[in-house]
Amino acid sequence: MKVKFILLFLCLIYTGLFAQKQKADSITNLLATEKTDTGKVKLMWQLAGVINVYEPERALFLSQRALTLANAIQYTEGESKALGALANTLIIMGNYPKALEYNLKKLQLEEKRSNPRNLAFALLNTGIVYRYQEQYEEALVYYYRSDSVIKQHGLEDAKYYIFMNLGDAYDKLNNTDSAFSYFNKSLIISNNLKNDDYIGNSMTGLGHTYLKQKNYPFALLNYRTAIHHLEIANDDNVLCEATLGLATLFQKQNLSDSAVFYANRSLSIAVKDGFLEKQLEATEFLARHYDEIKNTDSAFAYLKKVQVLNDSVNSKSKIREIQMISGNERLRQLEIEENRKIAQRERKQQLQYLFIGIFIPGFFLLTLLLSRIRIHARVIKILGILSLLILFEYLTLLLHPTVAELTNHTPVYEMLIFVSIASLLIPAHHRIEQWLIQKLIHRNGSMRLKKLKLKVKNPPV
Repeated sequence: MKVKFILLFLCLIYTGLFAQKQKADSITNLLATEKTDTGKVKLMWQLAGVINVYEPERALFLSQRALTLANAIQYTEGESKALGALANTLIIMGNYPKALEYNLKKLQLEEKRSNPRNLAFALLNTGIVYRYQEQYEEALVYYYRSDSVIKQHGLEDAKYYIFMNLGDAYDKLNNTDSAFSYFNKSLIISNNLKNDDYIGNSMTGLGHTYLKQKNYPFALLNYRTAIHHLEIANDDNVLCEATLGLATLFQKQNLSDSAVFYANRSLSIAVKDGFLEKQLEATEFLARHYDEIKNTDSAFAYLKKVQVLNDSVNSKSKIREIQMISGNERLRQLEIEENRKIAQRERKQQLQYLFIGIFIPGFFLLTLLLSRIRIHARVIKILGILSLLILFEYLTLLLHPTVAELTNHTPVYEMLIFVSIASLLIPAHHRIEQWLIQKLIHRNGSMRLKKLKLKVKNPPV
């Protein structure tokens, strides 16, 4: 059951191409004027999420750029979001192995952080990739880990998603009792939310479960109610599924005309929206149905359509495989290019650090050299304050990555550590400054006294 609720967890897939393009244009304009690196990272993964349905290659490029920049500036949240955007785009492109790789990277990142919601959805999305690869048992492992985080932290907004996915996995494994339990829990939540799309998805799942349990009256009720809500929500993807489920129900009840009607309805919706897999499912159903009722002509006609659709689906699969190979190579080239830029940036930073490291002792030596000439104590104080500020900023630049990692990017702890460093530097600097001023006063006094003695010994003529 490839229902739309799976895509809801990817968080970045929207309906309405026109609305998508409008939003994409708006984000693109913001990105062109954004000055901060964190802002650029945020806008890039957001833009990738909007365009990944109709411009997946550009979305791939933007996600990779966002990831590289986030790594360079050590923006962990941006890195996590960029990894998610990459994975979602790769799912749309059908590159499930690579999508799994990026989802696992995101999961490893979130396991080190203290953001339960991010962790729950990272686990859930990892399970979804396994589900797409029909590894339902493995998907359940990640679903239950996600469910554990959701329960522990009371993440109410995530409960619908986990229940629907658990129901879907158990439905695929033909465990009707567990599937019914989770689909029913999701229905309770969707009714409370009064969300037609969620209700339609939940009731489609329940319709499948009742159908497998041969509880035909309840299957009929759920399918019909689901169709009503899905039509309101304009969810044609799941509508194809619900109408074909209803056709299967009528076929089992030997209601041939009704079975054909709903199968054709599923087929027409799939044709209208270009859902090749849904077209194939409906056409195969009709071919089997006509064969069972001994309508040879119709069975043969639909078998020919099945063959044509199979060729189209296989052709699409081959194209997808080529896209996967080229997409992987494109990602590799992007990584090489971005790593080269990072290396250049790091080298530039290292040279800057080296310059500052040389400048600070040089500045201090300059201050000492000034002690050989007459200079006002106020100048020494100003130079001392400047040297302290430069030293403190230099230490901040050097220590910030380590401090950020130790404190898990918690601003309060970072501030406390740097305040502690400053509290040690300021008294030490004050003592050095006082020592230097006293030394200058003493030296300047000695120089004045020496000059006075020379004047006494050698009076002007």
